[in-house]
Amino acid sequence: MAPLLEETTNVPIINNVIDGVKQPSSSPLPSSSYITVTSPSTSKVIALVYKSNKQDVEEAVSSSEKAFESWSALTMKSRVAILMKFHSLVKEHAKELAELIVLENGKNITEALADVAKGNETVEYACSLPQLAQGKTLQVSSQVSCSDYKAPLGIVTSIVPFNFPFMVPMWTMPIALAMGNVMILKPSEKVPLTMYRAMDLLKEAGLPDGVVNVIQGDRECVECLLAHPKIRAVTFVGSSPVAKIISTKCHSLHKRVLALGGAKNHLVALPDCSIPETARDIVVSSMGCAGQRCMAASVLLIVGNGSTQKKLLSKVVEMAGEIELGTGSGQCGPVIDVQSLEKIRKYVNHAESKCGAQILVDGRKKSKSSSGSSDEEAGSWIGPTIIQHMSPDDDAMKEEIFGPVLSVYHVKSWAEAIQLENANPFGNAACIYTSNGGSAEWFTRRFRASMLGVNIGIPVPREPFSFGGLYGTKSKYGDVDITGDGAMEFFSNRIKVTSKWILPEECKLSTNGSDNGPVDHASFAGRM
Repeated sequence: MAPLLEETTNVPIINNVIDGVKQPSSSPLPSSSYITVTSPSTSKVIALVYKSNKQDVEEAVSSSEKAFESWSALTMKSRVAILMKFHSLVKEHAKELAELIVLENGKNITEALADVAKGNETVEYACSLPQLAQGKTLQVSSQVSCSDYKAPLGIVTSIVPFNFPFMVPMWTMPIALAMGNVMILKPSEKVPLTMYRAMDLLKEAGLPDGVVNVIQGDRECVECLLAHPKIRAVTFVGSSPVAKIISTKCHSLHKRVLALGGAKNHLVALPDCSIPETARDIVVSSMGCAGQRCMAASVLLIVGNGSTQKKLLSKVVEMAGEIELGTGSGQCGPVIDVQSLEKIRKYVNHAESKCGAQILVDGRKKSKSSSGSSDEEAGSWIGPTIIQHMSPDDDAMKEEIFGPVLSVYHVKSWAEAIQLENANPFGNAACIYTSNGGSAEWFTRRFRASMLGVNIGIPVPREPFSFGGLYGTKSKYGDVDITGDGAMEFFSNRIKVTSKWILPEECKLSTNGSDNGPVDHASFAGRM
């Protein structure tokens, strides 16, 4: 018999949140019902997270179904009033939430605070939806009017990744709620602490029980969520293989789905770019958040190989090499776990030993001891790494690494740069560095990605602009964008109403019942 949990641990227990209650709260469960959560900075166990099953999902759906009736009946302004209170509470507790992100994800404190602020920006956008989501009405024929309105779907679910514990849940949750839906959130089992605390703030803001339920766990509960007939829509952010599986599954069930996958984002530097500004932006874009973001720069294409281009590369190498490991401002944090660390090392080793690439900055040689520990191997640390490739066909040039690694390749022409970027199967982001507007326009018209930067290597659209990869690539499966007006459409059904009101006899304008206007041959109202 497996030991009971209370007998084996003194770390926090992260349970489901169903109907406003952090469950299970009755008798202790066996330790096998929980997943270990470790800090990427120290490799120490920081929590145990509950592993949900089909019964837990059924309980969450039942709670959500009950909450939907009253929540959707509220006016949008009433729903948004609660989000306004939540927005204020998030600002008040930003440091606390950021510290949880540092603990469970490994971001440095500046990046963690940005995670919170960017997520809260989407909450702020959701608070403006009463001014953005109203329907339209128009008289379209004699005595006939058309109108439309956006109706909530019902129960929706968001399956979110480890790399932004607060921001990515906020991409969907506030907009879905403002539109009148109820949500079942599935956080990453690697970073459950931040949203567990955020649920307290939602409750404090006045969110009714059951409007947001949280299901913890792994693949088993995700499969139950996808298959449940009462869940009307699914969003997912994560790797491309999983995004494709989720999209295919939901479409087979005629279920609305948006699944965002990975990326291989290209930067193109022209000889006329500003070297200091460009170098700084390249380093931040590729090494920030330890490279664990779908908008991270991973390939730098330098057009030409003259003295100017060598100065740019030299500056990038210098700045990347100066970055220290740690979770303080300006430092490079750890990657999420040992498996990710080994994957990153494998790509670097292969480029060096099998492809003849030159390692200009070698993060494999950096280490970071945990605080108060003599164990130099504690945590999953790797420093900024820059690889100069001889061939564009190297694995590290084509595949998503998801770490602080930048591949550099010199191209002879603009056309070659575009050819390499367009050949990339992903389609999230691309950036051109130049001081010439015509050059910038030439590239932005030809990049094969949906979020483009001009002298900005992380071109994340800010609200009210929407976030999402390019259709037909490995970065995006499913429907619309995940924020902005894309999310407003995703989380609602557009209902159209065509009405004809018969006028009393005394109100008719002529004896034959006509308004004496031209005959509307396109109208089927009352005509055969």
